[in-house]
This record gives sequence, structure tokens and C-alpha cells, in this order.
Amino acid sequence: MAMKEKQFQLNDVVEMKKQHPCGENRWQIIRMGADIRIKCLGCNRSILIPRNEFAKKMKKVIEKAN
Repeated sequence: MAMKEKQFQLNDVVEMKKQHPCGENRWQIIRMGADIRIKCLGCNRSILIPRNEFAKKMKKVIEKAN
């Protein structure tokens, strides 16, 4: 039985399993492709991670993009 594919899209605000060193746990998806770039909403730093790694580390979508 396959795990349910997590649904996320550009500009969604997501919660990750581990918080950023600045103490924030909310991230905005700012670029999507083979890799996903997310921006910390606490300190505005951004990181690029492979899509499959992002799907594993993401906990849930907090806010859907408009």
C-alpha cells in the first residue's frame, strides 16, 4: 500500500518536522521543480532541497496559496 502523496504548491506555507535554527517552523515554498526552494518566515533565509527529501521532511501545509 503506497503512502498518500502530500499535496503542496507554490507559495504555500508549510510546517517542517524540524525547526530552523532561528526558532521558526513555518516555511514558504518559493520555487518548485526537481528541487524545492523554501524560505524561512522567521529570518527570511532560503534553502534548496530535493523534492523527495522535502516531501519526507514536511509535516503539513499550514496555509494554502491564494
